[in-house]
Amino acid sequence: MLERRTFLQLSLGTAALSLLSCGQGQSPGDSWWAGELRHILPLVSDNAFNIKLSFATAQTKAPTLLLDGRPHTGQQQDSEGRFFAFRIGGLSADTRYQLQLVDERGRALCDVWPLATFPAANASPQRLSIAAYTCAGGPDWPTFGMTHGFKPAAYRRRLYDIILEQQPDLVVANGDHIYWDYRSWSDNPNGTLARWAMAAVINSYGQFDEHLPVLGTDNEQTLITIGDDQIASSYGVRFRSTPVLFVTDDHDYFDNDDASPERVTFPPDAFHQDLRNTLQRLYFPEFIADGSLPAAVPGQMQVDGVQLSTHYGAVRYGDLFAGLLYDCGGMMDLHGASAGLIPPAVEHWLLTQTAVEDSRHLIHMPSHPMGWTAGKWREWYPDLLESTGSLVAGIETDASGEKYLWQKGWWHQHQRLLQGISAQKLRRPLMVSGDLHLLGAGSITRSGDLDLSANPVYTVLSGPGGVGDLGWLSSARGLSARVPAEMTVEQLLTPVERNGYTRITLTQDSCNIALYAAQSPSPQASLLELEVVKQFSI
Repeated sequence: MLERRTFLQLSLGTAALSLLSCGQGQSPGDSWWAGELRHILPLVSDNAFNIKLSFATAQTKAPTLLLDGRPHTGQQQDSEGRFFAFRIGGLSADTRYQLQLVDERGRALCDVWPLATFPAANASPQRLSIAAYTCAGGPDWPTFGMTHGFKPAAYRRRLYDIILEQQPDLVVANGDHIYWDYRSWSDNPNGTLARWAMAAVINSYGQFDEHLPVLGTDNEQTLITIGDDQIASSYGVRFRSTPVLFVTDDHDYFDNDDASPERVTFPPDAFHQDLRNTLQRLYFPEFIADGSLPAAVPGQMQVDGVQLSTHYGAVRYGDLFAGLLYDCGGMMDLHGASAGLIPPAVEHWLLTQTAVEDSRHLIHMPSHPMGWTAGKWREWYPDLLESTGSLVAGIETDASGEKYLWQKGWWHQHQRLLQGISAQKLRRPLMVSGDLHLLGAGSITRSGDLDLSANPVYTVLSGPGGVGDLGWLSSARGLSARVPAEMTVEQLLTPVERNGYTRITLTQDSCNIALYAAQSPSPQASLLELEVVKQFSI
């Protein structure tokens, strides 16, 4: 069995041998001229755009975005002038705009590209296609043979191109866009060679000084080196016309969710919150709130007249679809029976929005799934799994044999959410989540003392984008995910360890879900093809 720490040591040690070969290509997969642009990631609502982009080199002056010829000056997001944001409100619903990026002299910095707003809330669109995946992060380390810790950036680029060939209207990237748990990766390495290998890899990207802020210090450049490697190099400019919703999870705080008497990593301290927030500031758009969030929901701000939200958000596509997205780690607490993976104000908002039923379909999109357990600490569930006769690697237990510092309140919150989701009268309850390195689907008919059989909650593991051979549960932990002891889940697709994604097609009369997986466990990027492993309607 490969324990998590062993897996990381093998991956890091292999990478340390070829530091100079780490690629950072960003081919867009088409003939669109990108100039010096490294990446573009947009988000839209029915009346606003929120666009994040970066250049390969610093710009002497902020670029201008022409929106159907109207100029909007970019807001610099970093210290050097490589990263910019454009928040533009007051737009017309369901309208396709032409965008052009120019410098201070009016010279084109890239080709023109289109981007459309969503239909207004009172409109009745007939169809929507959503693509969802999770765990697309990971360093672009060299691959030796067919074994690697994370899929190379070329593999992820090929996966994204396959997804875009299906022409989704919206993409949901659900958690773990970054894997760089620099503290746990360097803990207690076995032997001098492993210690040297990990130090060489980590130091080659730079170091973090937790006594300093991220922006304006050496911490900023370290984060940019990591972000360029794991986000910009994979996404490039290919999503310039496709809105992408980014939900964050534990690794996006540059740590793993661990709890032991020696160290508890979550809730994240101020420095790790700063890392996560700066990562979002530079690379991917905040949610567009547009008045959909109560003031009590944390993480909101207004920029250029556009209301934004960092950790929690909603998306609306006419009266056809509403989505609720929530980070289950960044603002969790350890308050015992009253604890939650999300704050009380967020829980109240989620339950209130679910009960309204003013859209034909509603999907909950938490960063952490319901219906399965991998025996990890920061789960809704108290379950401890066994692996070859011993408890799952890396999970501490207390004197009673339970998960160390696991909070009963997490389960209580889980129950309240499930009860509210199942209580819908006009819609089939659906949840599409992140975190687990699996593709899977099921319907929850019982949870503790809740009988949900009258309106089961369908739950989908959306599929990992960047997991390598050593990152599967069977390799890293020697086990498989299971249904928690206190639940009954009818398996539609028993979770499988395959890279892939989920496609959801909505009409006014139907909801079709298709789970796509790589045809073989470890194809080279150029050979990657996907197949439907499960398709069903609810």
